[in-house]
Amino acid sequence: MGLQPLEFSDCYLDSPWFRERIRAHEAELERTNKFIKELIKDGKNLIAATKSLSVAQRKFAHSLRDFKFEFIGDAVTDDERCIDASLREFSNFLKNLEEQREIMALSVTETLIKPLEKFRKEQLGAVKEEKKKFDKETEKNYSLIDKHLNLSAKKKDSHLQEADIQVEQNRQHFYELSLEYVCKLQEIQERKKFEFVEPMLSFFQGMFTFYHQGHELAKDFNHYKMELQINIQNTRNRFEGTRSEVEELMNKIRQNPKDHKRASQFTAEGYLYVQEKRPAPFGSSWVKHYCMYRKAAKKFNMIPFEHRSGGKLGDGEVFFLKECTKRHTDSIDRRFCFDIEAADRPGVSLTMQAFSEEERKQWLEALGGKEALSHSFNTAIIPRPEGSAQLDKLGFTIIRKCISAVETRGINDQGLYRVVGVSSKVQRLLSMLMDVKTCHEVDLENSADWEVKTITSALKQYLRSLPEPLMTYELHGDFIVPAKSGSPESRVNAIHFLVHKLPEKNKEMLDILVKHLTNVSNHSKQNLMTVANLGVVFGPTLMRPQEETVAALMDLKFQNIVVEILIENHEKIFRMPPDTTFPEPTCLSASPPNAPPRQSKRQGQRTKRPVAVYNLCLELEDGDNPNPSKEDTPTSSLDSLSSPSPVTAALPGPPGSDKNHLLADGGSFGDWASTIPGQTRSSMVQWLNPQSPTTTSSNPAVTPPSPGSSPFLFSPPATVVDKPPESVSSRKARAVYPCEAEHSSELSFEIGAIFEDVQTSREPGWLEGTLNGKRGLIPQNYVKLL
Repeated sequence: MGLQPLEFSDCYLDSPWFRERIRAHEAELERTNKFIKELIKDGKNLIAATKSLSVAQRKFAHSLRDFKFEFIGDAVTDDERCIDASLREFSNFLKNLEEQREIMALSVTETLIKPLEKFRKEQLGAVKEEKKKFDKETEKNYSLIDKHLNLSAKKKDSHLQEADIQVEQNRQHFYELSLEYVCKLQEIQERKKFEFVEPMLSFFQGMFTFYHQGHELAKDFNHYKMELQINIQNTRNRFEGTRSEVEELMNKIRQNPKDHKRASQFTAEGYLYVQEKRPAPFGSSWVKHYCMYRKAAKKFNMIPFEHRSGGKLGDGEVFFLKECTKRHTDSIDRRFCFDIEAADRPGVSLTMQAFSEEERKQWLEALGGKEALSHSFNTAIIPRPEGSAQLDKLGFTIIRKCISAVETRGINDQGLYRVVGVSSKVQRLLSMLMDVKTCHEVDLENSADWEVKTITSALKQYLRSLPEPLMTYELHGDFIVPAKSGSPESRVNAIHFLVHKLPEKNKEMLDILVKHLTNVSNHSKQNLMTVANLGVVFGPTLMRPQEETVAALMDLKFQNIVVEILIENHEKIFRMPPDTTFPEPTCLSASPPNAPPRQSKRQGQRTKRPVAVYNLCLELEDGDNPNPSKEDTPTSSLDSLSSPSPVTAALPGPPGSDKNHLLADGGSFGDWASTIPGQTRSSMVQWLNPQSPTTTSSNPAVTPPSPGSSPFLFSPPATVVDKPPESVSSRKARAVYPCEAEHSSELSFEIGAIFEDVQTSREPGWLEGTLNGKRGLIPQNYVKLL
């Protein structure tokens, strides 16, 4: 049974049982007081722990933001650029989450701690004061009664009457105080039910709001997360392909290191120990130097370098060689030595020691010493042995037979072209196909003797066995450059142009193969071979550098991108002639600096979500549209980085949209173009960025600029001067680029659309206008004011 009610009538009787009931009420209030005191303490500890967690999360976010990946080579793919920027995205996500957590911590103080402290102080504290008064009056009342009853009856009547009146008045005062105290006790027992629980409800509402905001942040992040997963998968696939090529090169060099020495500008280079003579008492010392010699100029460079001291580089010396003489062991107590005399240092002779007798002979040959070898110090790179595979009538027959068999029997096989056949079976099939007598007898479409994976491996092996890759050594560098820079459209245009520079047979064979790969990618839901996966498989097959080096293999990922572009744009590249208005890219063979692709639809960082309201009247900053944006499911085209990735080449989003937010990092085209002659440079700008004022308004296929950026991806021609954004009062505007809305606050429109009541938005680079009765946001540089 719970607490018994305190009857007001019992205040006059003040029975022992009444007093027991009062003490029970008082004990319950004391227990409540202690509980609230502990709860407040725990709440403050919770706030402190939340703040500590927030500090740790922010430090973690700060560490993520400051780290930047370094890459090997002179350029990165769009995938790698997005992966590099992902750490800053993670940092921004945590930062936004911690802002919500801080508001939640503040809400705990305002909605839980302060109300409980107020209840404990004003209500429970008031009852304590009433109890003190009640106990004091009880003592006073019953002491007065005892004293009054001890009065002698022999006292004067007037004195007794006065004493009776005083006692009665005191008893009446006590009864009134008792009534008030009883009322307060019962009131506080009822009041605590809502005044204590209501702050708890507000506290949990704040927690629910925080978790809901976290859910909303995760929901906004989901679109980017899916795109990043595709970026990571593409990069992993390219890594696997590159790793196998690098390991193959490593094994070749391990077996024959001399046959794979890189061509060098020096006739000879390597480490030598140089004798440094000292005054007589101290003898001499031998110091390791890295030495380089140019035979044509007879110029000798040597730089002291000691690996064991942390790779410290010393000051180098340069002199011109006069003569070189071999030292015999009878004249010096060291092996593999020779002397060098400098033409510009008369009377000075340097004694040097090679690592071995063979290396000494090589140095003597290079320096014109007496014991010269018949071979050069820098062994020439042995060319690839020519196989019997050729781009002749038989070669076309082999490729067509393999393609026909694959499309008839295995177009839906999972891992098509990635699953490798048994080597012995592949070689046997190839030998039969490459024999004129047996080629036509081999039935690949109806025979169960040949598995599909054997046929696909034979096709790839045949293409790799060609004396020159299908896309030629000569144009290899030209194909790689547009894959490293420019907008998606400029990449396609450049590769389109270069394909038509291939020899006719190469282009014909490439057309047959790419048409087949396009068909394979169209069945990617069944065979899982997306455009990106096919790029990984056929990048090294169709393209390879003439000289095998690690630097060249680092460009393998760009070879994959070239193949992706060929597959995705097969009809345009092979069925249409290249645009003759574009100049020939004569300087594409030079490796440009890292030029970024077209910027994403938003510049800057991910915008803060609207901060949550936690039952507080707080002044909040920079709220976005709280409506969640529509989730898009990435299609198979997202697997390729040759086409505009949703992360790097999407249409512009609204201010406050959390999609497609990455900025493209890298060098500028202007740095590269500054080394090109003026006439060629201006044409190259047009080549890599065909968005001149004469074409943008008439050609809807050109890529519009990013909001807030110049309409030109790179430096615009001298005739175009960018003006700062003007404040726009209410007027009309016409669209000069098409735009597809990806957010409820954004307008979709085609070229030529007329906007009414156009005004400047509070977001930089955006306007607000009305189209077909709907009001929304418009990228400022997508329209022309009328």
